[in-house]
Amino acid sequence: MNNQPRPQIDRRAFVIRSAGALAAASVAGLPAIGRGQAARAPLKLALISAATYGLAGQPRTPGSNHGTAFATTFNGWDEAKAKLFKGTFVKSGRKLEGARVVKLWDPDKAAARALADACGIETVTDTPEQCSEGVDAVLIIDDGSGAQWKYALHPLRKGVPTFCDKPLAMTAREAAAVAKLVRETKTRFMSASSLRFVPDIIKLRSELPQLGAVHLATAVCGNELVYYGIHALSMIYAVLGKGAVSAINVGQPGSNVARIRFGRDRDVVLMVADREKMRAGYQINLYGEKGWRSVTPDLKNLYAYLLEAFLDLVITGKESVPVEEEVEVIAALEAAKRSLELGREVTLREVM
Repeated sequence: MNNQPRPQIDRRAFVIRSAGALAAASVAGLPAIGRGQAARAPLKLALISAATYGLAGQPRTPGSNHGTAFATTFNGWDEAKAKLFKGTFVKSGRKLEGARVVKLWDPDKAAARALADACGIETVTDTPEQCSEGVDAVLIIDDGSGAQWKYALHPLRKGVPTFCDKPLAMTAREAAAVAKLVRETKTRFMSASSLRFVPDIIKLRSELPQLGAVHLATAVCGNELVYYGIHALSMIYAVLGKGAVSAINVGQPGSNVARIRFGRDRDVVLMVADREKMRAGYQINLYGEKGWRSVTPDLKNLYAYLLEAFLDLVITGKESVPVEEEVEVIAALEAAKRSLELGREVTLREVM
């Protein structure tokens, strides 16, 4: 483990340069979200693994849902050049000021250049390590591999504030290794599902006093248990907090029905099914002593809320999602996955 002294983050400089880093502005004629006035010297951001996508074991193809959405959230886009981009190109409906993507890396350099051209990103680097040099923060994109955490090791060791897209890792032990490095280097770090920050979920948390104690809850989403189930379980964590201890999955392959136990007082039923068996979507249900709530969150501009939270971390050091909590989310999902394979309840300790 590299324990060399790291460059110190000058909080005063960050705040001065980023006064109003979350300011309202517009991109492509669309309204922005944020607070304060536009920054005079925007934070310099890097995007890593942002122009192509490919699930583990499959070839990567041009286009990236998160990569293009993150790039357009900060930089906007050139409409004519965006039309020429091959593959998925998500145009953000909101823009965050106070930060700008200035560097980009992807293993497919042609796709990286095309994305950089469409979004006005000045530099396409030859390596992910080069991409993390000379910037104020790094954003590592969900590229489908489930192993994007490997790109976080270099900027963390260099002390560069880092965002690692969901899932932090596909196993709890890999996630815990990243968390260990985060704490050893004291580098500002964030990994989280965007579902934690959408207004409907924030509002639901504020309504908890009206519901009384919540002993039972459900969360639902489509697709693979760890890779996408992290969104469903993250809604639970955002509203009810941490504390999972075990999981038992009584579903079938591709149709997971997992009870996640939180101590002695709360059980959460997590239902996650593959595309062939259930339409994709997200829902959370809380059953309290005084009332119930069912929410299907509005996902409009969800990435902007996530990125706003990361900017706040970079500028102020405030952790909205401690990395240890994200490790616990991964561990709970892995325990649920292993439970289906073993046919028994699995504790989080077993997968850590």
